[in-house]
Amino acid sequence: TLEIGADGVLVDSSIKEARKIKELIEEISTEKLKLQTVEITGIKQVGMGDRVCIDTCSIFNVGEGMLVGSQSSALFLVHSETIETPYVATRPFRVNAGPVHAYTRMPDGSTKYLSELGAGDEILAVDWKGNTKAMVIGRLKIEKRPLILIEAEFNGKKLKTLVQNAETIRLVDKKGKAVSVVDLKKGDEVLAYVEEKGRHFGIAVDESIEEK
Repeated sequence: TLEIGADGVLVDSSIKEARKIKELIEEISTEKLKLQTVEITGIKQVGMGDRVCIDTCSIFNVGEGMLVGSQSSALFLVHSETIETPYVATRPFRVNAGPVHAYTRMPDGSTKYLSELGAGDEILAVDWKGNTKAMVIGRLKIEKRPLILIEAEFNGKKLKTLVQNAETIRLVDKKGKAVSVVDLKKGDEVLAYVEEKGRHFGIAVDESIEEK
């Protein structure tokens, strides 16, 4: 047991106490990420593309979403569809993440293209404070939609992502407020996960890699 660990632990307590233990274990086992505040430097309509909606088997909280971007070292926090609007009903299990080429961070710390994901895979849910948890994908919806290019900067590093051009798509500011991409303007600040390392096949490597 000391070498390989136990398969489980038997706890003699109430259901309430058992739930507390479960929550504590989940909290210990999840990664916390340091999100950075980045400044928007440009927003541009770029035409049509294949956009990916990720429908999970769980419910997101307000302030939660996924890390998505055109560069594996710079991923924007894209908010879940938990905000009510007069246009469409909420889909609190969904993140309208971006085009098929975009990267997202996975629970094991690697990245994958959105086009690589499928039902049964796990994705990493992230809140505006950097807390994370794994969620299981129920399905992907890939549809042709108009896109916008969002450009930002952090410590001289240029960051980019593309998202659907719709008022229901939101990034997140440093106070945890969801901001519609149609309302973004130069000088606004949003949250992103930024790292120095490049990646090969989703794995971080100590190598100089430039993605434009």
